[in-house]
Amino acid sequence: MSSKLIRHRGIHTGEKPYLCPNCGKSFSQSSYLVQHQRAHLGQKAYKCHDCEKSFRNSSKLIRHQRSHRGEKPYKCPECGKSFSQSSDLIKHQKIHRGEKPYTCLECGKSFSQSSHISRHQRTHLKRKP
Repeated sequence: MSSKLIRHRGIHTGEKPYLCPNCGKSFSQSSYLVQHQRAHLGQKAYKCHDCEKSFRNSSKLIRHQRSHRGEKPYKCPECGKSFSQSSDLIKHQKIHRGEKPYTCLECGKSFSQSSHISRHQRTHLKRKP
């Protein structure tokens, strides 16, 4: 069995054989452990050449560099709005589906995004003497 297949199988089995000696957190791949250990050491090996900002892993650097280039590769199939991060598109799509999983415990109003309920909850704080 190839090493890639063994590594992939771990996703389905939930195996996490790579243990951080500093905090005990476990990982499915050795590369994930290496990235995690950089956090303990404060290492940020990936630097943006445009602004000198540093990141612990290459994927976060790539995502950041899109902001300099104005790239928005994630397009909503419903309305055509584009986003630089896939997570922003996923949040946006909740609007079209009518999903509002965040409910204010104070008044019962529901919201599609956690940032929206956070902003809303501040209105309750302003009303109190």
